Amino acid sequence: MCAEVAEFFKPLKLSSPPTARDYMEAKLYLDVVDAFARTAHQCVYVIDYYKRGFLYVSDNPLFLCGQTVQEVQKAGYNFYMQHVPPDELSMLLEINEAGFRFYNKISVHDRLNYIISYDFHLIQPNKRQTLINHKLTPLVLDSAHNIWLALCVVTHSSGHKAGNIQITKKGGGKRFGYDLEKKEWIVQKKIKLTAQEKDILALSIQGYTMDEIAQALHIAGTTVKYHKKKIFRKLQVKNITEAISSASTYNIFE
Repeated sequence: MCAEVAEFFKPLKLSSPPTARDYMEAKLYLDVVDAFARTAHQCVYVIDYYKRGFLYVSDNPLFLCGQTVQEVQKAGYNFYMQHVPPDELSMLLEINEAGFRFYNKISVHDRLNYIISYDFHLIQPNKRQTLINHKLTPLVLDSAHNIWLALCVVTHSSGHKAGNIQITKKGGGKRFGYDLEKKEWIVQKKIKLTAQEKDILALSIQGYTMDEIAQALHIAGTTVKYHKKKIFRKLQVKNITEAISSASTYNIFE
């Protein structure tokens, strides 16, 4: 294992290696993940921190960068070395270290409830760089409550540059942003949309036009336009596509 890859595992606390029986039981999780990937057409993969590689990779081409599933699984973390710009690799290492530092302070009862999200580029076979959003959440803990398996979901990013590092807690409304300059996590104010703003955003996700939203909610088109502007301002985005992506990242509908 090259030194760069080894850096990703330095922050880990691994003291209870899974048994063969544990891996047999883990297959049930992988079957569910595979079913989710197939039915939702999502790009997902599962990290095995003990084996220091990928236990599962879906066949969605967004993440594969022209390689086969088997090739990506075999490469493991070396895949990042091959397909992430060098300057962003150092950012990923910092995110990894900061993320585990944050995670190790969480109550063991809460450790499955956090999601870390960030944006970085993948270099495609034609050398074009695709900005992706990468979400990671613990899937299975070992007997010492450390992460054994993690579920990762990859989508196109609505952002414009690498970074946008966030940690959110399921159902709790807590959100933290990582400042790359200050090297610290900063508590961020929860983004709240009104009931009507949520309705407008939900209908937008369904593909409704502005006129159709107005008709469905029995309001004027100018009112829809006004609320969309408020949504964009609250989410700090420029269009409805970015708003939909941000709503997912920030769990707006919880």
